[in-house]
Amino acid sequence: MPRLSEVIAALETLWPAERAESWDAVGTVAGDPDQQVTRVLFAVDPVQEIVDEAVKLGADLLVTHHPLYLRGTTTVAATHFKGRVVHTLIKNDIALHVAHTNADTADPGVSDALAGALDLRVTGPLVPDPTDPAGRRGLGRLCALDHPVTVRELAARAAERLPATAQGIRVAGDPEALVRTVAVSGGSGDGLFEQVRAAGVDAFLTADLRHHPVSEARAHSPLALLDAAHWATEWPWCELAASQLDEISDRHGWDLRVHVSKTVTDPWTAHAASPPSDPLGAPN
Repeated sequence: MPRLSEVIAALETLWPAERAESWDAVGTVAGDPDQQVTRVLFAVDPVQEIVDEAVKLGADLLVTHHPLYLRGTTTVAATHFKGRVVHTLIKNDIALHVAHTNADTADPGVSDALAGALDLRVTGPLVPDPTDPAGRRGLGRLCALDHPVTVRELAARAAERLPATAQGIRVAGDPEALVRTVAVSGGSGDGLFEQVRAAGVDAFLTADLRHHPVSEARAHSPLALLDAAHWATEWPWCELAASQLDEISDRHGWDLRVHVSKTVTDPWTAHAASPPSDPLGAPN
């Protein structure tokens, strides 16, 4: 059985910490480097519900995409919800490792997994990493479809293929417009509109789109925008990452048992659809 330090070293080859953004908090948050690892759980969020799942599963290592402490702290007291997470991890000998922006830009990374879930063919990064001479790493992905589909059909595909959430998929643009090329970016993506327009794609699928950036993006071009739940766009990476660790385990003869949490940790829990719009317009 491998030690935690050996498993972490293998994960660092996939998502080197030095490739994370300067503001990010990645790497090992809790865990004894000498402890043995037999079972690993992958999830998006290091919240109490996921940690309790790791305890029930008997996991020795929890790997999450989102950091537990992104802006630092002065306490891990169990009186605070993040402190309770730390206490639960330590009491049950569960290590926590985070791969965030270093997994976003990896090859393959978060957006590759998102594209794969939608059967989109990746043609390159949306924002290339200048340190990658092969031109494969970077933020977001540019994709092509084997056959054109309408925006409505692409949104329906995303709603069907991504994990179900209360939000579903929101669309800005002509639902009947044809889509041949798509940009995707797992997680919050409305800071990438300039790069998406420069790429000349027909549609952009991401998460956390806000009113003013979307309104301005629509004024700039006929680009169709598809807005999914943040958690749903990043969850496919858990399956990709688990398969990568499975391959490493087989290569080293570790016989790790690797799992992916299917617990929905998207914070939105319900959605009430608006009634059909009044043809006379919205009330004053």
